Amino acid sequence: MNQLPQAFWSLSTADLFKLLQSVNEGLTSVEAKKRLELYGANLLKPPKRTDVLTLLISQFKSPIILILFFATGLSFFLHDSIDAIIILSIVIVSGLLGFWQERGASNAIEKLLSIVQIKAAVLRDGKSIEIPVEQIVPGDIVILNAGDIIPGDGLVQNSKDLFVDEAMLTGETFPVEKESAILPEDTPLGQRTNALWMGTHVVSGSASQLVVRTGTATEFGKVSDRLKLRPQETDFERGIRRFGYFLMEVTLMLVVTIFAVNVYLARPVLDSFLFSLALAVGLTPQLLPAIISINLSHGAKRMADKKVIVKRLASIENFGSMNIICSDKTGTLTEGTVQLKSALDVDGNPSDKVLLNSYLNAFYQTGFTNPIDEAILSYRKIDLSGYKKQDEIPYDFLRKRLSILTSHDNVNFMVTKGALVNVLVVCTTAEISDGSIVGIETVQDKIQKHFEDLSGKGFRTLGVAYKNVGTDTRISKDHESEMTFSGFLVLFDPPKPNIIETITNLKNLGVSLKVITGDNHLVAANVSQQMGLKNTKILTGPELINMSDEALRSIVGSVDVFAEIEPNQKERIIIALKKAGNVVGYMGDGINDASAIHAADVGISVDSAVDVAKDAADIVLLEKDLGVLVQGVREGRATFANTLKYVFMATSANFGNMFSMAGVSLIVPFLPLLPKQILLTNLMTDFPEMTIATDSVDKEMIEYPRRWDIKAIRKFMITFGIVSSVFDYLTFGLLLLLLHATEVQFRTGWFLESVVSASLIVLVIRSRKPSYKSKPGKYLLIATLSIVVITLIIPYTPLAGIFGFSPLPIPFLFFIGFIILLYIFTAEVVKKVFYKRVKL
Repeated sequence: MNQLPQAFWSLSTADLFKLLQSVNEGLTSVEAKKRLELYGANLLKPPKRTDVLTLLISQFKSPIILILFFATGLSFFLHDSIDAIIILSIVIVSGLLGFWQERGASNAIEKLLSIVQIKAAVLRDGKSIEIPVEQIVPGDIVILNAGDIIPGDGLVQNSKDLFVDEAMLTGETFPVEKESAILPEDTPLGQRTNALWMGTHVVSGSASQLVVRTGTATEFGKVSDRLKLRPQETDFERGIRRFGYFLMEVTLMLVVTIFAVNVYLARPVLDSFLFSLALAVGLTPQLLPAIISINLSHGAKRMADKKVIVKRLASIENFGSMNIICSDKTGTLTEGTVQLKSALDVDGNPSDKVLLNSYLNAFYQTGFTNPIDEAILSYRKIDLSGYKKQDEIPYDFLRKRLSILTSHDNVNFMVTKGALVNVLVVCTTAEISDGSIVGIETVQDKIQKHFEDLSGKGFRTLGVAYKNVGTDTRISKDHESEMTFSGFLVLFDPPKPNIIETITNLKNLGVSLKVITGDNHLVAANVSQQMGLKNTKILTGPELINMSDEALRSIVGSVDVFAEIEPNQKERIIIALKKAGNVVGYMGDGINDASAIHAADVGISVDSAVDVAKDAADIVLLEKDLGVLVQGVREGRATFANTLKYVFMATSANFGNMFSMAGVSLIVPFLPLLPKQILLTNLMTDFPEMTIATDSVDKEMIEYPRRWDIKAIRKFMITFGIVSSVFDYLTFGLLLLLLHATEVQFRTGWFLESVVSASLIVLVIRSRKPSYKSKPGKYLLIATLSIVVITLIIPYTPLAGIFGFSPLPIPFLFFIGFIILLYIFTAEVVKKVFYKRVKL
C-alpha cells in the first residue's frame, strides 16, 4: 500500500477502502502508528529542527565567524598557536552563550504552542477520538463539522448539506457543495465535488471523509512547495532586516579600509587581517538574532502567564504597536452567555407555540454548538416524546437560517429559525394570536415595529416559521418557501461588568476599539451605550456596499461601530484601516472571521474558536475577554521596548568603541588592541546584553503604541556613537600623551575603559529617565556589575599574561575612572536633549 491512489475521485468508496486497506470503522491505533512512520507527519514542511547539534552549529554560521575560524587556523600553523587557541576559545564561549539561551527559548515556545494545537476528530479502533492533525494518515476516517479545517485530501464518504470554502486552493469565492459521487478521472480540480482538499474548511453541514493523501502529497502541499509560501513579513522583521544590512554595510566598508591601510603601513598581513576580522565581530550585531529570539520567547512566556498564547513570535512586536483592535461584541464585550427573554407571537404576546417550535429546532439540530440554541434549551424543559426528527438543513452564513423536519401524530412539519429578515423572506403567511392565518403583507408593518422596539432596547430578535410538508421525509433548501411566520425569539446578552473599565484601559494604552457586528444598528447602538461608548458613529453593511474604497478609507478611522456587517465586508474594513496608516488587530472566533484574521496585522482568536479561525490567528487567548488582551498589549510593548534596548546598545557604546579603535589604529604605530583582546571585549559586553529580556520597563514605554523607526535609530546611533568616540579618543590621548603608556599599558587601559564604559552605559540608555529614577532588572544589574568587577580584576590575575595585559599604576586607574564617570554624566545630558528632539 506504499503507492497511494492517484485519481481517487474516480473510484468508489468500496474500491478506495480496498486500496487503502481501511474500513468504515477506521484504522486501528497500531496500524495508524505504522502508517505515520511510513508516510511521515501530516505537515506541508518538516518541523523546524531544534535539536542540540543543529542549534549549536547555527551559532557559528556567520560568514565573519567562519572567516575568523579559517584565519585563526592559519595563524595556528604559521604564527602564534597560543593566541590562536585563545581566539578560538573566546569565539566558542560566545557561541555557547547564545546556544544556551536560544535552546531554553526554543523549548519554552514548543510547550506554549502545544496548548493551542489544532486537532481533528477521527475514527480509531471504531471510536471517535481527537488527535493532532499532524497524526492523520492515509486510510483515516475523519469526522467533519462546520468550522473544521480539512486535514488531508480525500473522498466524501457521507455528507449532509456540506459546503466547503476552497478559495485558498481554487480561488472560488463562494462555498462549494460536496457530496458522495464517482466522477471521471479527467474532471478538473474545481469540479471534483466528491473530493475534499487539505487546507480548505467546512462552512456548513457535516460529513465523514476517507483520507487518501497527507502532507506534501496533497494538492495544497504541491502548491505551497512551488510557491515557497511564508508568513507576511511584519513591520518589526522588516526593520530588523534593514538595520542588519545597514550595520553590515558600515562594517564591511570599515574593515576593508582598516585592513588595506594597515597593510599599506607595512604591518604584518596576518595580524592586520585578524585585527580587521576581530573588529568585524565587535561591530557586527551577531547577537541580534539570539537576543530577539530570547526576548520574544521571554515575552511569550510572560504573555502565557496572562493567558495569551503567541503562535508566531514576530507578531508580539506588532501586538505592541497595535493602535486599533476590531472585535465582535458577543462574548468579548458581552457575557457571551446568551439568554432567552421571551418567545412572542406576531402581536407581541408570549407564545408557547413559538417556544415549542424553536425548542424543536434547537433540540434536533446537529450542526455546530451555539449559544442561541443553548439559551433556548435552558429556558424551559419541554417533553418531546411523540416527536421524531426526520431531516435537517444546517445553518449557513448565506441563508442565515436553520431548518428541522419533525413528525408528530403522523404529520410532518418543518420548523425554521434564523435572522428575522431571512426568515420573513421565505414566508407568505403569518399566524396571529387567535391562531388564524393571514397574508404576511397584512402584518409586515406590525412585525417591523416590534423588531425596531425590541432592537432599540438592546435585544437580539430572531424569526421562527413553520410549514406542513405532507408526506415528505426529506427536505432541501427548496422547501424553505411559502412558510408561515410564527413569531419572535427575544434574546439578550448583557455587557460584561468590567467592560467600561477595560475599554478605558485600552484607550489609555492608545488602542481604539472598533466593534464589528452582524447585529442591526439599533441593537449595536444600545449595546455601545451600555458599554460607555458615547456619541458613537455607526456605519452599516448596506451603507458600506455603496461606498468606494477611497471613501471608506477617509472615514473608517472615525467610525466606532460597524453594524449589519456581512462576513466578506470584515476584511474590507480591516484593509481600509491598515491603508489609513493604522496597525490593526482583529479578534474573532467564527468560521466567517478567518479572512479578517488573515488580513489584520495581528490576528487574534480564542482557544474555544473553530479550527479555521484558530489556525489563522497569530495570537490565541485562553479566555475570550478583552481584559486579557489589555495585559497582552502591555507585555507586547514591554518586549518591544527591551528589544530596542539591545539595538541601542549595539549602536552606541559597542559601535563607538570599535569605530574609535579602527580610527586610532591608523595613527599609533601598533595595533591598539590585539585580536584576542578585541574578542574578549566583545564577549564581556555580551553578558549584560543577554539579560535584557528580563529587564524592567518604564511605565512610559508601554503607555502608547510604538513602531520600528529606522531613521530615529540611525540618529541615536550617530549621536551616542559620537559621544562614545569622543571619550574613547580622550582616553587614547590621556594614555599616550599624559601618562606615556607602553604598548601593553595602552591596551590594558583601553580594555578597562572600553568594557567598563560599555557595560555601565547600558544602565543609562536602557531608560529615557535619569538612571537614578529607573530601577534596572535584577539580572541586568548583577550581570553589569559582575562584568565591571571581573574586568578590573583581570590585569592582576594570571589571565593578564595570556591576554597580553599588565597591572596598571594607581594614577592610570584614577584617570580612567574619571573619564568613565564624565562619559556617564555626558550621556545622561545628551539622552535628555535627544529625547526632547527625537520621538522614538
